[in-house]
Amino acid sequence: MRLIACLLSFAVLISCKNTTEDPKEINDGTATTEVEVVKDTLIYPGEKHFKSIRQVTFGGDNAEAYWSFDDKQLVFQSNFTEWGVGCDQMFLMNSDETFNGTQPPMISTGKGRTTCAYFLPDNKHFVYGSTHLKDENCPEVPLRKNGKYVWPVYDSFDIFVSDLEGNITGQLTDEPGYDAEATVSPVGDKIVFTSMRSGDLELYTMNIDGSDVQQITDELGYDGGAFFSPDGTKLIFRSSRPKTEEEIKEYKDLLAQGLVQPTEMELYICNADGSDLRQLTNLGNANWSPFFHPSGEKILFSSNFEAERGFPFNLYLIDIDGKNLERVTHGETFDAFPVFSNDGKYLAFSSNRNNGGTRDTNLFIAEWQD
Repeated sequence: MRLIACLLSFAVLISCKNTTEDPKEINDGTATTEVEVVKDTLIYPGEKHFKSIRQVTFGGDNAEAYWSFDDKQLVFQSNFTEWGVGCDQMFLMNSDETFNGTQPPMISTGKGRTTCAYFLPDNKHFVYGSTHLKDENCPEVPLRKNGKYVWPVYDSFDIFVSDLEGNITGQLTDEPGYDAEATVSPVGDKIVFTSMRSGDLELYTMNIDGSDVQQITDELGYDGGAFFSPDGTKLIFRSSRPKTEEEIKEYKDLLAQGLVQPTEMELYICNADGSDLRQLTNLGNANWSPFFHPSGEKILFSSNFEAERGFPFNLYLIDIDGKNLERVTHGETFDAFPVFSNDGKYLAFSSNRNNGGTRDTNLFIAEWQD
């Protein structure tokens, strides 16, 4: 799952059968870089794809900002204590708003822990994962197991539909085990999500109303964080697929405890029905939070593959055939969760930039230029 506090700790500490060419070989081990001087102090030198940038939040951990289908609003998760929450809850904002000393409306229940909200096509409802049915309190967040960094995958997560006033209007999953990480096709017909219902963390799709559930991946390992291509025909996702006997045992042992280890993840791409599975990256370390470029021909994602001690995480572009890897951001800490607006003009992402040396992760909206 995509827990912001866990990811921050990770940054400080630190489904696919046919592999494409190794980008490290294509790019001689280094993503292409063009350094230039820019005037906007929120844009670092070399960030040529950002025409302008605006900071949206100013405190706490804020991430996974997803656009409404009409690009007028975004829903995002935050654990900012000054907004009266003890763990991640969902908040609503207009696309032109900034919250420096002000608070956006909370549109989740305020109970349990929530994750991965995404607008539905009517722009009046959204889906999100929540643990509140099992316990209204925030669940504990284990960060380490046997000295290794881990993420919890709570079996209490289910996927709900809510209106923009925070009223739950439907429940889409009720299977035992983890159901979360739901995102909606830009075409507006399907939802993709991660579930433990098979005994492993696999991808599934369903109709907007929760009907016609189809299993998409079936190989051992954590498949999650999936997004549809702009035309709804493909899926991009992250996976930590164990190969050796030792890796398989460690994965299964952790999963039995409701944990996964996300320090080694690669990106995979497939058709929306699960066919033509192939590995997109082979970079090492953690490659995750992928999102399709508006053209549908490239993927923007976060990675620490160039890092020696687990950080920084920066954003990279790569073609859907695994070629032409390009570094997009040039921070020294953490850039992740990139999401393009539906019109392709803007990019929402989370970053540690301009946080005054704290561990706060804030939302930023950049005007994108190719």
